[in-house]
Order: sequence, then C-alpha cells, then structure tokens
Amino acid sequence: MEVQHWVEARLCPRFKLDANLKIHSGTGELLSGYAVDISESGISAMLPIEVSMGEVVELDFELPLGRVSVRAVVRERNAFRYGFQFLQPNAAHEFIADACALLPRCE
Repeated sequence: MEVQHWVEARLCPRFKLDANLKIHSGTGELLSGYAVDISESGISAMLPIEVSMGEVVELDFELPLGRVSVRAVVRERNAFRYGFQFLQPNAAHEFIADACALLPRCE
C-alpha cells in the first residue's frame, strides 16, 4: 500500500519510453542502460551495474523529437531498475515535456 500511495502522489505522469541510455558518472565512467519510462521530472531505467544513490550523472538518450542530454540525480533503486530525477530546469526540460506529450501514458 505504501508504494501505491507514493506512485499516486507523483506530480508528473509517467510515459512509456523504450530507448538506450548513456550515463556519464561523476567519476567519468560511461555506463549503458535502457530507459523504460519518463516524466517531465525524471526517468527510470534498467542498468546492468550498480550506481550510487545520490550520485549526480549526465544522461544522454533519444526521444521522439531527437536526442537529449540532461543532468540528473539517482533517487531510487529496486534491483536493476533505477529512478533518476532531472536537475535544474533548462532547455532540455522543455524538450522533454514536449516529447512526453507524444508518448503513451503508463498505466
């Protein structure tokens, strides 16, 4: 029940996204993952290796409107699924919001 309450409390709806994701870590390491959903405030992805909670990273991925690069912080982890929260609104956030309108909404 607690998880359900948290999901309902989200401010931004989630949209399905099937895209490869490049993660540039703070240590300069380049990681690959797979994005599964996105919102105006964040993205969740499957990663094959561990990323530290609270780490600030640069994410690079493809949206229906084109490629985007945005800074984010690791906020959630459940096994190999990670949740990233986008940082500091900038031009990429408006681009992400426009792209979300083109994607199917998660149920």
